[in-house]
Amino acid sequence: MRWLRIAVPVAAFAVVVGCAQEKKAAAPMSTEPHVMASDEVAAGRYIVRIAGCNDCHTPGFLENGEAVPEDQWLIGMPLGFRGPWGTTYPRNLRIKVSEVTADEFVAELKSRNTKPPMPWPSLHAMSDADLRAVYAYIKTLTPVGEQTPEYVPPDVEPTTPYFLFVPQMPAGAAPPAQ
Repeated sequence: MRWLRIAVPVAAFAVVVGCAQEKKAAAPMSTEPHVMASDEVAAGRYIVRIAGCNDCHTPGFLENGEAVPEDQWLIGMPLGFRGPWGTTYPRNLRIKVSEVTADEFVAELKSRNTKPPMPWPSLHAMSDADLRAVYAYIKTLTPVGEQTPEYVPPDVEPTTPYFLFVPQMPAGAAPPAQ
């Protein structure tokens, strides 16, 4: 009987430890910093809101902020960003996400390094978990709208409206140090 008083707690402990290890194996904790939220979609929506994604990828967002209805978020803009690199356009991310897997999305955002004003270094620094969360959120949005115009080289005049990203030097001002 004495052995039973020792064996039962030891067995219970072994079951608890085994379950904890099994649970840990099923959902490993990331050591990379990442957004914590109630679920992956909520984390992605939060990142889209705070990372400035809407500033370029949502028409009217710079002027109106979150007064722009969410059903219009991330549909891209035919308004170009022109500089010495040429003219680039903010993509329709809803269409983009509808065409790729989460793995492809993460791989592209981690490795792509194209023209301004897209903040590629910031995307490269994001954790895979956060990029997957952004993908999960965008995936919940209906892929509406059209593809945005393709890149226009610097020696070709765009046929769409554009922001001009060229530093203007007042008369007599010294150029910025590099």
